[in-house]
Amino acid sequence: MKKFILLLTIPMMFFSFRDEDKGKAIPNVTLKDVNGNEIKTGELSNDGKPMIINFWATWCSPCKRELEAISEVYDDWVEETGVVLYAVSIDDEKTKSRVKPYVDGKGWDYVILLDPNSDFRRALGVNNPPQTFLVNGEGKIVWTHNSYSPGDEDELHEKLVEISGK
Repeated sequence: MKKFILLLTIPMMFFSFRDEDKGKAIPNVTLKDVNGNEIKTGELSNDGKPMIINFWATWCSPCKRELEAISEVYDDWVEETGVVLYAVSIDDEKTKSRVKPYVDGKGWDYVILLDPNSDFRRALGVNNPPQTFLVNGEGKIVWTHNSYSPGDEDELHEKLVEISGK
């Protein structure tokens, strides 16, 4: 019986939307982008259009696969919904120097933010990357997803289209 309950619980950890996140505003934490500019996360906006906040790390294979899969369709998503994606690296002080070269090598058009002390990560309750948050045009979290399996980007796109009214 314990194995059965465990089998039911594990998928819920990865795919459930925490009710306490719904409608929550983005917490205000000061981060830096890869060029050293300070960014206050509570002030992130996209002129009334949706935003995606994705937590990832250079050492996280599923994270990189997810961002790579999104990159293949990102231009279409931007054209369709006006979305902007903030890829928040949780690489620590030892590994954060790897972020910019990695991103440059991939040619990703995302806004890359660095969270080496995990302040933003903790503020949003991210335990394991990758974790993706979808934020509506009013700056409220409307959906989140943890982990990555091929095809998860399709569900993200569906939710994105749904909240953008397209």
